Amino acid sequence: MSAASIPPEILDWFAGRSWRIRTHQEAMLAASDAGRHALLVADTGAGKTLAGFLTTLAAFTPSRSGCEPPEGLHTLYVSPLKALAHDVQRNLLTPVEEMGLPITVETRSGDTPSDRKKRQRTRPPNVLLTTPESLSLLLSYPDSFEMFRGLKRTVIDEVHAFATGKRGDLLALALTRLQAISPDMQRAALSATVAGPEVFREWLAPWGDIDSVELVEGEQGAPAEVEILLPDEERVPWGGHAATWAIPQLYQEIRRNKTTLVFTNTRFLAEYIFQHLWDVNEENLPIGIHHGSLSKEARRKVEGAMARGELRALVATASLDLGVDWGDIDLVVQMGAPKGSSRLLQRIGRANHRLDQPSRALLVPGNRFEFLEATAAKEAVDEGKRDGEDFRAGGLDVLAQHVMACACASPFQEEELIREVRSSLAYAWVDEQVWERVLTFVATGGYALQAYDKFKRIVRDRQGVWRLTHPEQAARHRLNAGIIIDSEMLEVRFNSGRGRGGRSLGKIEERFAAQLSPGDTFAFAGMSLEVVKLQDMEVLVKAATSNAMIPSYGGARMPLTTHLAERVRTMLVDRAGWARFPDDVREWLEVQDWRSQMPGPGQLLVESFPHAKRHYSVYYTFEGWNANQSLGMLITRRMEDRGLMPGGFVANDYSLAVWGLKPVKDPAPLLSPDILQDEFIEWVQNSHLLRRAFREVAVIGGLVERQHPGKRKTGKQVTFSTDLIYDVLRKYEPDHVLLEAAWADARARMTDVGRLGDLLDRSAEQLVHVELDRVSPLAVPVMVMIGREATPQGSVDDELLLEAESLAGAAMRVDDLPLTDE
Repeated sequence: MSAASIPPEILDWFAGRSWRIRTHQEAMLAASDAGRHALLVADTGAGKTLAGFLTTLAAFTPSRSGCEPPEGLHTLYVSPLKALAHDVQRNLLTPVEEMGLPITVETRSGDTPSDRKKRQRTRPPNVLLTTPESLSLLLSYPDSFEMFRGLKRTVIDEVHAFATGKRGDLLALALTRLQAISPDMQRAALSATVAGPEVFREWLAPWGDIDSVELVEGEQGAPAEVEILLPDEERVPWGGHAATWAIPQLYQEIRRNKTTLVFTNTRFLAEYIFQHLWDVNEENLPIGIHHGSLSKEARRKVEGAMARGELRALVATASLDLGVDWGDIDLVVQMGAPKGSSRLLQRIGRANHRLDQPSRALLVPGNRFEFLEATAAKEAVDEGKRDGEDFRAGGLDVLAQHVMACACASPFQEEELIREVRSSLAYAWVDEQVWERVLTFVATGGYALQAYDKFKRIVRDRQGVWRLTHPEQAARHRLNAGIIIDSEMLEVRFNSGRGRGGRSLGKIEERFAAQLSPGDTFAFAGMSLEVVKLQDMEVLVKAATSNAMIPSYGGARMPLTTHLAERVRTMLVDRAGWARFPDDVREWLEVQDWRSQMPGPGQLLVESFPHAKRHYSVYYTFEGWNANQSLGMLITRRMEDRGLMPGGFVANDYSLAVWGLKPVKDPAPLLSPDILQDEFIEWVQNSHLLRRAFREVAVIGGLVERQHPGKRKTGKQVTFSTDLIYDVLRKYEPDHVLLEAAWADARARMTDVGRLGDLLDRSAEQLVHVELDRVSPLAVPVMVMIGREATPQGSVDDELLLEAESLAGAAMRVDDLPLTDE
C-alpha cells in the first residue's frame, strides 16, 4: 500500500510523533481495504495493536468518512485478559483524541457496571473491548442482532494464548454467529509468538478457507540478547527448581538496572523468590509481586506503580505473560526453565517493548537439566524458532453452551444453526448424529435425565423451531455461562469411622486428589497416608502401613514443549557441542556417556540399578511432568499385577523414576501400548479424574448451575450435584455426550495421553535398557526429589544439595572405569 492510500490525518499523526508507519501496519490496512481477513505475526513492540486498529481509525477520518462518520458498533476487540482490554483502551484513546476522531471506546467484562452493560446493548460504542466470555453472553440477548448488524471488524489479540483451548472454542463459535449476523464482517488476529501461522489462518477463516486470510508478517526487530546466569563460584545445582543460589546475583542485577521483571513458573515460587529478594534487600529497593491469587485491588496497585516507574523490580507469574505495555523495563529474568521458546519470547517481549532496541533477558536454571533446557530455549530464540500447542477438536460442552446462548437470543432452526457451527474449523467435524445428541442434551439433559423438568431447557415446536421452555432459562444461562472453572481445594482428614472425617491435616489441590483411588498411598504433611475414600470435598485417609507410593504436589505445572524436548535430546548426543557448556555440566554428560548411554532422539532409554536396598528404573521420556506423572501411575499398577512389588515413583519434566523390591529385568512389557486401553481406563474410572473432568464439562455445558439469583453454590454443593448425576449417567447412559466430553478432557488435558501414546510408540521401536551397578549421573536430578515432593518447592533446596552430593558422589565415581588404549 502506498502512503497515498493512508488517510492524511493518520500520516500527520505519525509524523507529529516522529514515527513512521511500518510495512506490516500498512499491510493490515491494505488487506482490510481489499476485503480480506488477516493474521498479523509481529514481535512485541512492533505496534501490533495499532496495526489491528488502523482500519478502524481510517474509517473515522474525515478524508474517508466525509461529514458522516460510521454509526453504531464498528469494531469489536477480543483479548484473553480483562487487564489487557483496559490497557488497550488507554493506548487507543491517545490517537483518537490527538487526531480528534469521533470514536467512542468502551470495555465490557464481568467488572462492568450493570447499567452500562444494559446501555451498551442498545447504544453501543464505536469500539468495544471485551473477552470471549463476555462476548458470548452479549450474543445471548435478543437485541444482539441489532447491536452487531453493522459490525465491520473483529480484532482478536494474543490469539495464541487461547485459540487452542476451550476459550478458543467459545470464541470460534461466537465468530460464526457474528458472521451470520453481519456477513461482511472482517476478522483480524494478532500475535507475537505463533509457531504455525497456517493453522491459525485456518482457525481464523470462515469455513477454514485459508486463502481468505492474509498472512502479514511484521518487520524484524533488534534480536533479543539472552544470557544464561551461572553461579559465580559454585557448580550448577544437581536438583531443585527455585534457583535460590542466584538470589545474590539477581539482586545485583536489580541494582544495576532501572526496572527488572522477574518471571517464575508458579505462584508459590513467585512468593518464595520475592521473600528471598526482600531478605537481601539491604537498600530497601521498591520490589513488588504480581500473580493470579492476589486480589484485584492488589494487582491494580502494583500495575499502577509499575506504569509510573515506581518499582525497581517486579516478581510475577504468567499473569503478566501477555502483560501491560510498559516501555521502561530494561531486563527480564526467567527463574527456572522457560518450558517453551514461544513462552520465553513472550516474556522477553516485556522488556523495552520497542522494536528497534534489543530486549535483554537472563535465564536462571535451577538444576543441570534446566541448564540444558535454558540453552535449548536460548538457541531457539536466537534462531527465531517458536513452539506452541496443537489444535484439537472443539469441545461438546462448549458447543452445548453456545446452543443455549443462541436459544436465549431467539428461536432457531437446527439446520441453520448447524451450518453456522460447521463454518468454524473447530466444529467442522460435527456430523448429524453428534449434533442430534448435543440438541437432545440441551433439550432434556439426555435419555437418563429426561424425566426431570429441571433439565428441560429448550423444546422443538411443530414447525421444527427450537425455543426456550421458559423465559427464566435465559436468566439462568447468563448467570452461569463461562469457561473458566476455578480449581477447588480438598480437605485431607483422618477417617474417624462410618465415613466421617476427623482431624484435618490441611488441603490439597483437586487436580492431585482426582488421581487418587481408595488404597493409594501418598506423602503429605510429613506422613505416609492411605486413601480411604473421596467424598464431597474431602479426602478421608488413614496412616499408611508402608511408605507412600505417590508423590504429592501443589500448583499447576507448565508443560515442557515437544520442540524444546527434542532440542535437549539432540544436545545430549551432540558430543562436539558439549565444549560450550560449563566444566561441571560437561563432566556430568561425559561420565554419563562413559558409564551408561545417552537418550537420543527417537529413543526411550531406561536405566535400572540398585540403591539403598531398593531397585530403581529411570525412564528418560522428555514428555513433560504431566505425562510422566500419568505414566508412573500406570507402570506401578502394572508392576503390582506382575508381582514386582512397586514402592513408588517420582517424576520431573525429563524422566520418571520408579522403585520396588524386585528388579525390572525387562521394561518392555511394562510399556506395551495396551496399557492405554487396560490400566489407563481402569485408573481414570476408579480414580476421581473422570469425576473431576465431568464436573467441569457439566458446569460449562449448563447441566449443573453454580449460581442461582441471589446466591452462589459452594464448590461442595456443585461437586455433590455433579457426582450424583455422574453416577446415574455411568450406570444408565454411558454414552452421554458429557461423559464423552469428560473423557476427551481426561485424555488430553489431565493426563497428556497424546504424549503418552507417542512415548509408547517410541518404546516399541527403540527401547534401550541399560542395567547398572549404581545410580547414573543423568538419574541424579530426579533421584534427589524422592521423598521431597510433599515439601513446598524451594524450601527443600538446601536439603537437596546435601542429598545430591551423596548421590552424585556415587554417580560420578570414575575410578572403576577402564583406561583407554594409548
